Amino acid sequence: MNRIDARFKELREKNETAFIPFITAGDPNLSVTRSLILEFDRRGSDMIELGVPFSDPIADGPVIQSSYYRALSSGIRLSNILELVKDIREKSEIPIVSMISYSILYKNGCENFVKNAVKAGFDGATIPDLPIEEAENIIEAGKREEFKIICFIAPTTTSDRMELIVKRSRGFLYYISVVGITGVRSKLPDDITENIRNIKKTTNLPVALGFGISTPEQARMAGEVADGVIVGSAIVKEIEKYSSQDDNILIDKVGKFVSELVSGAKSTV
Repeated sequence: MNRIDARFKELREKNETAFIPFITAGDPNLSVTRSLILEFDRRGSDMIELGVPFSDPIADGPVIQSSYYRALSSGIRLSNILELVKDIREKSEIPIVSMISYSILYKNGCENFVKNAVKAGFDGATIPDLPIEEAENIIEAGKREEFKIICFIAPTTTSDRMELIVKRSRGFLYYISVVGITGVRSKLPDDITENIRNIKKTTNLPVALGFGISTPEQARMAGEVADGVIVGSAIVKEIEKYSSQDDNILIDKVGKFVSELVSGAKSTV
């Protein structure tokens, strides 16, 4: 069984919400990325969304864009990230999902990327710039390798399009809490509960909620309605905040912040 499926099965049996932190591979460097993933695992995170940096991140706000540019400027490439995950697999079985641009997949070839990602130890991918109507090739390649292609649903998604997304998505569904780019927000929209309930009427796939969650209290509210809570920009912001300090200080400070978010997401039961 794919690690994503196994983790959600385990959490459902415990009536527990998944906490999924996002970080950019190579920000501030690959050694810190490795240590952060292991630290997040130790502090109770359930899976990791690992951003593969690219030069035109259209779905991301300034915080994650800056982290991509920092990683790219230090020479990070996909091959380095695959080696990183392979190394992490010697220490941890936490599910790892790549967030990757279709431009990188196109350059490497969908089939080739999936095989290399699975070999390294990735469990799935989110592809924010690939419309569901054009995702059949990568989804089929993923099915052959038990590699989950996780699709996005937004508040503005029509019922017909949602039906197609639900049919094609694997692993879990990524519900975008707000229309627009990623980033920290002061409050979550009022329609989240109703929208996620409507999605759950159409599928048994877990639904994870992301975009705009930045505090333990917001994580708690998200965890009350969703099967998973994804936090990205707020964590990346903490990494940037401590990036000039000793690596061990950064890892400890960011780890403590993630621990608070984990507690928030899991305090709903």
